[in-house]
This record gives sequence, structure tokens and C-alpha cells, in this order.
Amino acid sequence: MKRFLICAFCAFCMTLTASAQKFALLDMEYILKNIPAYERANEQLNQISKKWQAEVEALNTEAGTMYKNYQNEVVFLSQEQKKAKQEAIMQKEKEASDLKRKFFGPEGELFKKRESLMSPIQEEIYNTVKEISELRGYSLVLDRASNSGIIFGSPAIDISNEVLQKLGY
Repeated sequence: MKRFLICAFCAFCMTLTASAQKFALLDMEYILKNIPAYERANEQLNQISKKWQAEVEALNTEAGTMYKNYQNEVVFLSQEQKKAKQEAIMQKEKEASDLKRKFFGPEGELFKKRESLMSPIQEEIYNTVKEISELRGYSLVLDRASNSGIIFGSPAIDISNEVLQKLGY
């Protein structure tokens, strides 16, 4: 009997604790679409990316042209000339590969640029969400836009518009 009462008391306490938690949803995609600074940063990143991609493609095209010329001239070249041309082609391909890695690699220039442009915006959103959560007593705020497995979320607990208003948008 004593064990039953202890289990019942523990279940009752867990029920009180579980019901005391408050949750909220927000839609990060919606928030970001409504922040002009994010759109400008995205556009700037796209322009930089296109510029750098053109540089990489130019080197690849140059290497391709060198290879075609080599194929056309190969019968007229001495062994040393063939080797020199092959090395020049390989060097050009390596330059293109290195440039691509420099710009688009995991720690490349595009990653660093994205980090420098997006971090202040994300930090501002995070601080605003944290402030609203502390003010309203939310234990958990979920992003509706992410693939977190939320099947349904009531619009009544969506704080996306409140975050935008607090950010001034």
C-alpha cells in the first residue's frame, strides 16, 4: 500500500511538472523572409558566389583549351615537349581545384563570408526569441520550418510575428 501511494504521488508530481511547461513555435523561414538585411546578405552572397564560380570555370576552360591544343599538336611534339605540356595542363587543373576549394570548401571564403554576414542577424533573432521566451515563461521554442517532425502546431502558440515586431519589422 505504501508503495502504491508513493508511485501515485510521484505520478501526480510529474503531471504537475509536465503541465507547467509552456511551448511556442516560430517559423524561421518566415522571419528571415521579412528581414531586409537577410535578403540583402543573401543577394550579396549569391553575387560573390557567381563571381568566384566564374573564376573557377575560367581556369577549367583554360585547362580544357590547353588539353585540346595538346591533343592537336601531340604528334609534332618531342617527348620533353609532351611532358612539359602535360605538366602545364595538370598544373592548370590543380590551380582550378585549389581555387574551388579556397572559395567553396568547408572552411572556404564563401563559408567565412556567410558567417560574417548572417551571424549578426541570427544572433539578433536568437536574443529576441530568448527575451520573449523568458518574458512569457516558455520552456521550449520549436522552429516550425525545420525538419523536426512537427506535424501540427497551433497558430495560437506561434510567436513569429511577435519576434518580427520586437525586431522592428
